Amino acid sequence: PRQGPPTLSGWGDPVGVSHFFIIFAENYSPMDLSKILSIAGKPGLFKVVSQGKNSVIVESLIDSRRTPAFAHEKMSSMEEISVFTTGEDLPLKEVFRTFHTKLEGKPTIDPKSANDALKKFFADMVPDFDRDRVYVSDIKKILSWYNTLLQHGLIDFTEEETEKTPDEPATESTEPEEKPEQPS
Repeated sequence: PRQGPPTLSGWGDPVGVSHFFIIFAENYSPMDLSKILSIAGKPGLFKVVSQGKNSVIVESLIDSRRTPAFAHEKMSSMEEISVFTTGEDLPLKEVFRTFHTKLEGKPTIDPKSANDALKKFFADMVPDFDRDRVYVSDIKKILSWYNTLLQHGLIDFTEEETEKTPDEPATESTEPEEKPEQPS
């Protein structure tokens, strides 16, 4: 059975003829943030496209350019990032889920808004964020990342919401269980 979006793959032979075929990702999830990276010193977000010999090939979500990202560059997967709160750290995916729910799938305020407006917006969305350890620059990045992912159709919680729908509880029988007869 087909799952996920089709992906064009290919290989070539020494004669110079290329062969292409379509594969389907088996466990594709549109909300798989493990393949979306933030790379220190480079603007925007990047999607992991392929694995090179000494690098990862990434595609910019800003301009769709593909470039290698090397091991010495500080890369962070969106799946690994969390926000400091007064309790346990909140995974970025949960922050995005809150944005998506409260904003009904619409973009956030402009990340270039005044600092006070950004702090107020973020406090409305994540009331228990740690105001001493989460800086305005962090809030700007988070809002920018959310808007970028939303713009590229990479924010999708519908599949996860249907998975979390509780099934009907198992009904217990009130009749006593029959015990198998023991040989005497």
